Amino acid sequence: MSHMNRWATSAEIAETAQCHERYVREWLGIMVTGGIVALDSTAQTFFLPVHHAALLTRSSVANNFAKTFQFLAVLAEVETPIVECFQNGGGVPYEMFTRFHDVMAEDSDGNVVAALFDTVLPLAPGIVEKLERGIDVLDIGCGRGRALTAMAERFPNSRFVGRDLCREPIESAQAEIERRGLRNIRFEVADVSNECISNSFDFVTAFDVIHDQRDPAAVLARVREMLRPGGTFLMQDLQASSEMHENVGHPLGPFLYTVSTMHCMTVSLAQGGMGLGTVWGEQLAVQMLGEAGFENVAVQRLDRDIQNNWYVSQIAG
Repeated sequence: MSHMNRWATSAEIAETAQCHERYVREWLGIMVTGGIVALDSTAQTFFLPVHHAALLTRSSVANNFAKTFQFLAVLAEVETPIVECFQNGGGVPYEMFTRFHDVMAEDSDGNVVAALFDTVLPLAPGIVEKLERGIDVLDIGCGRGRALTAMAERFPNSRFVGRDLCREPIESAQAEIERRGLRNIRFEVADVSNECISNSFDFVTAFDVIHDQRDPAAVLARVREMLRPGGTFLMQDLQASSEMHENVGHPLGPFLYTVSTMHCMTVSLAQGGMGLGTVWGEQLAVQMLGEAGFENVAVQRLDRDIQNNWYVSQIAG
């Protein structure tokens, strides 16, 4: 429907989308009553305003929620085991979320990769120049490695390592860099909380992963030990308060708590972990970074991003 810049009947929309008209007509009922699609009740035609399309269709690279809200379908498939966790405790492991890494990679394209070079990396003073000269970079919880692969292509003088607990996304990421012929990057299955090679990296990134960890405090401590003098840690995490009452009125508040209940908190608990949750919040994040040895943590936000905080800490040289 986003490709039709005119009012159209349900039959015309179905033909353009190559879908069955009866299903399209019922779906339009959802969209109209939800205030998303406009209805001309006399002509029985429909129209999707341009600004609604930009927000809700996956054809838009940035400033849309279609990629992110695919998580609702991912979460729905674990409803029954989540209900059992309410009754019995414990958690639901990563392997039960069959499309999680697919959706996470697409979401990363929109909220990280699309802004990576223009706005995200410049949040860390001097890091772009260092990447151009050549440094060692680690991305923890890298998933399919979209952001790290983009950096490896842009900065051929630097060396990149991506690590994740899950084998499937690592294998996918490795296959992609082999397809592209990149030689300055590799991916590894690893638990960062259980290993540490001191002073081994100049730049470490963590894109929306710390709150999911079994032991987030241990991961942050390992990151601090891995960084060389003069190194930088860049952490992306959800923009929220650690205090529930301060999240009342947050435009994404119910969604963040839903994702926490049905994924982020439960995958940590499934490992016997802390179960920090999606909405661990800015105050606790800054506190835990300080306890891990990071000093002078800068909390930054992007005008285009209402979903994330960006935490930057540079180690003294």
